[in-house]
Amino acid sequence: MGNTTSTPLVFVDGFDAARPGLPGADLSWLKDIREAGIKRFNGLGLPTPKLENWKYTRLKSLEDTRFQPVTDEDGMAALDHVPSLLPDPGGRPRLVFVNGRMRPSFWIEGDLPSGVHLECLRDTLARDPDWAEAYLGRLTGDDHQALVQLNTAMMDTGFALRVDAGVVIEQPIEVVFIGGLTNRPVAYFPRNLIVLAAGAQATVVIHHVGMGIGAYFANTVTEIDIGEGARLNHYKVQAETRDATHLSTVHVNVAKDAAYEAFTLSIGGRLSRNEVSVRLEGEGARAGLNGAYLMRGSEHCDNTTVIEHLAPHTTCREIFKGVLDDQSRAVFQGKIIVRKEAQGTDGHQLCKTLLLSTGAEIDAKPELEIYADEVKCSHGATTGQIDETALFYLRSRGIPEAQARNLLVQSFVGEALDEISNEDVRHAFTDKVLHWLPAACFRSDEWRGK
Repeated sequence: MGNTTSTPLVFVDGFDAARPGLPGADLSWLKDIREAGIKRFNGLGLPTPKLENWKYTRLKSLEDTRFQPVTDEDGMAALDHVPSLLPDPGGRPRLVFVNGRMRPSFWIEGDLPSGVHLECLRDTLARDPDWAEAYLGRLTGDDHQALVQLNTAMMDTGFALRVDAGVVIEQPIEVVFIGGLTNRPVAYFPRNLIVLAAGAQATVVIHHVGMGIGAYFANTVTEIDIGEGARLNHYKVQAETRDATHLSTVHVNVAKDAAYEAFTLSIGGRLSRNEVSVRLEGEGARAGLNGAYLMRGSEHCDNTTVIEHLAPHTTCREIFKGVLDDQSRAVFQGKIIVRKEAQGTDGHQLCKTLLLSTGAEIDAKPELEIYADEVKCSHGATTGQIDETALFYLRSRGIPEAQARNLLVQSFVGEALDEISNEDVRHAFTDKVLHWLPAACFRSDEWRGK
């Protein structure tokens, strides 16, 4: 079923011109994948609210702006510093992309153990194309996802992480995508591959941050394969500029007794959408799919998730917390599917949103689709305002109203942040939340110590 739009898309019209410079342009199998992607996208067009999964989100920013493909010059934009979520990198590896171009001068190799392969996608396609062919485009599943098809055709950047069996990476790997600092609207298409073999463990922190002013469009697709007994902690911050459009699609396969822990913090962008699909394919597989969104002004954030239980005794936990101010809007669409074979499934889903103004709006649609008999599943969504009783209590203790409100907001979001098992990452995300708040406030634990 098509959902076409007649809006001219410069980054699609320029596909033929851009093709020779795309990664892996000399690989016949990749050329076939790209051709199929652009053909499929042209048939589908941009998603519109006529599609159920896009009912509450319209891609008006793409309809109104004529984007251009990024160039090498865009990737060399002057930077005074590289924003980092975590403390001084030290021995921690870090990759940095600027407008879709990797900046080798900012690359920190870190103390990665033997059996870990981390590089930009272009290098992977040049050095190990057979491995890339085995995974690239194989995990995305639904070919009706127009933005995935567009990314497949135009993927021009991204990274690949491969961890061999039994290898444990102690330090988090940080990947920074910096957008902006161009004199015209640009579009780039990161494609990321993360593959953990049996028993491997890794933590990946991805930071999307905008600098300067001006519109840009980032359409990211990440494919993740987690082998038997392996564990991946996958954390992301979306802090794009106010004119940016950030569309992200993640597909995850989780094998027997493996675990996937994810957290997405969205605090910027004119329009952002995080679409995540997790398949629990092996018995005992686990997924923690959590997040928080803090929007103000006219920002729009969409979190759409699907967790599919395909094997017995699989578990999932999904908690999203949101704070909306001014005229901002958010969407939460979360679905848990339990197939007939997935007896003994334990699934929990919850979305809570705090509205700080009368102009803010949330559309929430939690869903359960169950075909098995022996399951334990729950879901829910609530929306409300700051508890005036709690606010009065704090003010009666001498806390100024602005700070009291911030403490209540921080506590509200903190329930979701507690799902992050990595302490350094949890503190870094908490700091992001504190900086978003409209007035200075202490951490809750710091206040108790005053």
